[in-house]
Amino acid sequence: MATSSGIESNDGFSSSKEAEPETPQIPPFRMPTMEEIGAQEVWNNCAIRSVASGVMGGGLGLFMGLFLGALDNPLMQEEMTAREQFIYTAKQMGRRSWSSCKAFAVMGLIFSAAECIVEKARAKHDATNTVVAGCVTGGSMSARGGPKAACVGCAGFAAFSVLIEKFLERHT
Repeated sequence: MATSSGIESNDGFSSSKEAEPETPQIPPFRMPTMEEIGAQEVWNNCAIRSVASGVMGGGLGLFMGLFLGALDNPLMQEEMTAREQFIYTAKQMGRRSWSSCKAFAVMGLIFSAAECIVEKARAKHDATNTVVAGCVTGGSMSARGGPKAACVGCAGFAAFSVLIEKFLERHT
């Protein structure tokens, strides 16, 4: 019987490939295109990354505010008609969503800017960048409460940022 290699054996099988183990195929390396390189360079800009994070944080805050605003019940519920309750709830949802939108937008912008600047200055991507960015964000968000509140905000947000980073790192 003829085989694909042209070697014929008595039992019909080729004996030339029996001893060699199969090596795994390595996929060919593909160089990025100029468009991909350009897009990567744009995204590596700290200002663009920070603004994009601020916009996404604002969107998240908007939806969270809508959801949490809908859960608020009026204090004088038994004295209000259904229409008054609906109007009160709609106004409360609007106020809550706008407030959450601003807070999350500022939080995302500050955190992303701080992390990007620290990462570029250190030329490393590790947990230290996350700790510093969390500390800057927490401290600046709670600075109105005084130095003690800023320190607590710094420590709390830094710890929270590291926990989120480790959780996401484990799932990627």
